[in-house]
Amino acid sequence: MGKPLNRSKLAHSANTAIQSVGALLIALILGAVILLLTGANPLGAYGAILKGSVGSVSAFINTLVQTTPLMFTGLSYLFAAKAGLVNLGMEGQMLCGAMGAAVAGAWNLGLPKFIHLPLAILVGVLAGGLYGLIAGLLKAKFGANEYIVTLMLNYVATLLMSYLANGPLRPEGEINVATAPVLETAQFTKLVKNRGLTAALFIAVTLSVLVHFFLDRTKPGYEIRAVGRGRLASETAGINIARTTMLTMFISGGLAAMAGVSMVLGVNGRYIEGFSPGYGFNGIAVSSLASGNPLMVGVSALIFGALRAGAMVLNMTQRIRPEFADMIQALVVIFVAMPALFQVVKTRAKKPETEPAKAAEKKEAN
Repeated sequence: MGKPLNRSKLAHSANTAIQSVGALLIALILGAVILLLTGANPLGAYGAILKGSVGSVSAFINTLVQTTPLMFTGLSYLFAAKAGLVNLGMEGQMLCGAMGAAVAGAWNLGLPKFIHLPLAILVGVLAGGLYGLIAGLLKAKFGANEYIVTLMLNYVATLLMSYLANGPLRPEGEINVATAPVLETAQFTKLVKNRGLTAALFIAVTLSVLVHFFLDRTKPGYEIRAVGRGRLASETAGINIARTTMLTMFISGGLAAMAGVSMVLGVNGRYIEGFSPGYGFNGIAVSSLASGNPLMVGVSALIFGALRAGAMVLNMTQRIRPEFADMIQALVVIFVAMPALFQVVKTRAKKPETEPAKAAEKKEAN
């Protein structure tokens, strides 16, 4: 019985991988068409992106720096999606995590690095997780729409963190809108000297494996997947929907927070207002291209990290704005979602035909 199941699983994985690759290729082709229509050179544009992302060791390091936070937000969105939830609040959860890590990282308690660094990470993850839990609690207890709640909470987090970085947590005499620098004992080990590539990349890879194991091999993970496939059936089977919803949003918020933690404790060394170019929202594209597979989030994040790193060179050499990379990401999400959209339309189109037919058959039987 195991072998046919494994073959079916492999066939499904291969099919989703093909769909993801196809969506990426179509997005790149459509992007080239748009460039042509605007008078730009597509070959020159994509060449500049390649040069800026993998054209040298320095460029590839920049790509990996961009990849790290995208892996965390991609995992965050994917995790919530497994329970049938849509977490659009990753940007806000990331900012909360960044501020939590910045505050804890600046604590001068005389702690050694092997205690201070995990403590700063933990505080950041809890800050983001608890912020995500707000939406989970409102969804579980009052039936609030998580789309709206998580999206609006982004604005609350952005304004609150801006107030803290501008006011009570801004050191006297600081020119930038930022908090105090984190201590060396709370900083990730740099993989390359004087660059933003840190050990946080290994944490992101490890979390991809752990999330896969948690969802695939543990009882809470099974319950999360079951709720995602059918809330009513799960409730009938005895699964606590409210508890599962809150747990999912807490973990999803914690994963998003790690993106902010990695930037504060590894790249910027403090909380700086506006440090995120949209890592939270970019996580949606990363998760979409990974097609719900945590183990593929790294590959997906690497592709979008390359796009983001290459977009900087694109702007300098081709006079094409870096937002071109965001357009490609949006197109990927659209084309990945298109098969499911067609399936929904097809199902709804069949209903008017099948329901009268069933009613007629029932009448004849009586």
